[in-house]
Amino acid sequence: MPESTILIVDDEPANVFLLESVIARLSRYRTHSTTDSRQVSALAREVRPDLILLDLSMPFMDGFAVMEALRAEQPAGMYLPILVLTADVTSQTRRRALASGANDFLTKPFEHEEVMLRCKNLLATRDLHLALQDQNAVLEESVRQRTCDLERTLAELRATQSQQVQQERLRALGEMSGGIAHDLNNHLTVMVGYTELLLVNDAQMLSNRPMARHYLQTVRAAAQDSSAVVARLREFGRRREAAEVFLPLNLPRLVQEAALRTQPKWRTQARAAGRTINVRLELSPLPDVAGNPDELREVVANLIFNAVDAMPHGGDVTLRTRRAGEGAVAFEVADTGIGMTEEVQRRCLEPFFTTKNETGAGLGLSVAYGIVKRHDGNLDILSELGHGTTVSVRLPLAGAATGRGQAPALAAGARPDRALRVLLVEDDPKVSELVGEYLRLDRHEVVGATNGREGLEKFGAGAFDLGVTDLALEGMSGEQLAAAVKARAAGCPVILLTGLADTVLDRGEQPAGFDVILRKPILPDDLRRAMAQVAGKTTPPAAAA
Repeated sequence: MPESTILIVDDEPANVFLLESVIARLSRYRTHSTTDSRQVSALAREVRPDLILLDLSMPFMDGFAVMEALRAEQPAGMYLPILVLTADVTSQTRRRALASGANDFLTKPFEHEEVMLRCKNLLATRDLHLALQDQNAVLEESVRQRTCDLERTLAELRATQSQQVQQERLRALGEMSGGIAHDLNNHLTVMVGYTELLLVNDAQMLSNRPMARHYLQTVRAAAQDSSAVVARLREFGRRREAAEVFLPLNLPRLVQEAALRTQPKWRTQARAAGRTINVRLELSPLPDVAGNPDELREVVANLIFNAVDAMPHGGDVTLRTRRAGEGAVAFEVADTGIGMTEEVQRRCLEPFFTTKNETGAGLGLSVAYGIVKRHDGNLDILSELGHGTTVSVRLPLAGAATGRGQAPALAAGARPDRALRVLLVEDDPKVSELVGEYLRLDRHEVVGATNGREGLEKFGAGAFDLGVTDLALEGMSGEQLAAAVKARAAGCPVILLTGLADTVLDRGEQPAGFDVILRKPILPDDLRRAMAQVAGKTTPPAAAA
């Protein structure tokens, strides 16, 4: 082990010599000494002692002042033991010395053996302190290294998690795309199938007006449902907004429409696969519910599709409507299929959970559940493995539960009470032709433009009762056009007709310049209601000029 250094401080040279002689009897110790207490601080910095033997009564600086100066220079955590040797044996002096920083106290005259033992004990304590400091340094370095390793591992974990999240998003996007394609293909099957029936034998079909009308109504319903698929997926899990309007709906009729619309799945496709699916209707007359017809019809359709998929060898599907207590009604879709395990029942409402492998996206029931909750309803599943499944959807009566869901006072076929002169700005020729036909059907005069600048020029050159514009236009956006129209004729209402309605409304407020926002695709009644809504704001064209 290395030698320990002992610094002796005493104003009497004889005492210094005596102490040096005593310590010389010890191995691995060397001494330094001074009789001038003023040199102690400088000498301590030079020789870096492991122990100081200090007299108290000295000229210039007594031992108390020396200890104060030494402690002031010591770095935090340093342990430098001091053994006080003094002829003052009073308890007051002893207490003061210990309070000033002395670690031990020895009175003169002293025994040589006791001096050696006390020195050994104090130096052993210092060795332990130094060893502890070294160990702490090792531990601190280990902690620092471990912290660096953990930070590096955490960074790698975050990077891995980010990659996994991105992969999960891509997987979810693929599954959602599959779900969208699945739903759209079902709707397209209906639309293509019924239009094909009309075209294959158009003379016979068109002569049977009730049949032709039924086919066209079915095609229109499927087209409306198709337009709602993306919006419903985008809005999955959102809360119903207070301003959202629900219409009074006849639930038995809506269930029957869904059954007819899904015939290609449960009759034609099933028979082609060698299965026989029997759909039974047990539809009791019920009071109206308040809701979105496209969304609720999609719920029924998804439940029917699930029921059909659960009967690989054929079976029965029963569609039932009934009262469900005070202020509520319900519809049920029951099948005689394979049923569900407890695990499947627990997870079947989770987005992307499916038991259909590649043929399903796991979105049907989760989307249906989201729609039902937005209608303030409940969806319950009762299933037993090998004994079929019954899905019950409970809905409040119109106006019964929340005070919302009432249709606006405007009737479905409401329209302005006079013919209007309308500026139609739309860059898609087919959409422009269709909307123009809607307007001309009600005897309105239509002036068309294909971009914002052309629309503004035509507005300035004529007098108009109403403007209808798309949002994304070349040269000048629909929002800029609406602002320019309002600047020239503040009383002329402007209707925004766009496929980006949800994006526009996500801003939290209706953009300035538009009186009404309509979503594409649009039906004549949608446009009529919007025009009737703003009709009170219109002024005769001459006044608007």
